[in-house]
Amino acid sequence: MVRLDIADGIAEVVLAAPYRLNAVDGQALTDLAAVYAEAAAGVREGTVRALVLRGEGRAFCAGRDLGSITPGSDDAHGFLAGVLTPLLRTMADFPAPTFAAAQGACLGVGLGLLLATDVVYVAEDAKIGSPFANLGLVLDSGGHWLFTERLGPHRALDLMYTGDLMSGAEAVAGGLFSRAVPAADLLDLTRSKARRAASGPLQAFVASKQLVGRIRDERLGLWDAIRGENDIQGVLGASDDYREGLEAFREKRAPRFR
Repeated sequence: MVRLDIADGIAEVVLAAPYRLNAVDGQALTDLAAVYAEAAAGVREGTVRALVLRGEGRAFCAGRDLGSITPGSDDAHGFLAGVLTPLLRTMADFPAPTFAAAQGACLGVGLGLLLATDVVYVAEDAKIGSPFANLGLVLDSGGHWLFTERLGPHRALDLMYTGDLMSGAEAVAGGLFSRAVPAADLLDLTRSKARRAASGPLQAFVASKQLVGRIRDERLGLWDAIRGENDIQGVLGASDDYREGLEAFREKRAPRFR
């Protein structure tokens, strides 16, 4: 079950199946894609300026729901390539800043949902990883890229071979995610950061999001990245947000971006 709540410029997407630790099946991922499309429509209409993704209960997402899978007949490739990967692209391309609050189990597909989110805050005692060594499978949902890119190949293979899980604090120390906080503070922190982003210059944030994506995916060097920044500033220099920002600076007040 997936729920969408929109209030005060924030779209809050909730994985709402705590009885199964928010494990997801194909239908849940289809529903999640529909919810993100609805929230994106809110961005275009001006009712949404940031998004928060969270899971109800004691886990963020324990991965794929394995209860109804029959070994030998499961179309793993169809599930991943046909359902999950398009969803991750939709999430990563969301036209506003996105934030995730991750507590408890963050495994497999759940790890992929975090990878597709701009900023991830985790509980210090969260359990993060993909224990596929116990299933005879490999990491999916972008896990190979995430671990290798941010932890290095030796640590990545260590986690893959052993199936060991990291705590949220360890994951942040290793550079996987942004910040680890006590579980009791996690949702309040995430919502406060989303509210702050929602009051900011949305056009500039989206431009930065896109450039960071290009630096990651296209491996832009310094001078190509600077050229990208120059192009963006050339466009934003004519925006209403820039005019408002300058006026606020000159009047010594907080800007009121629209």
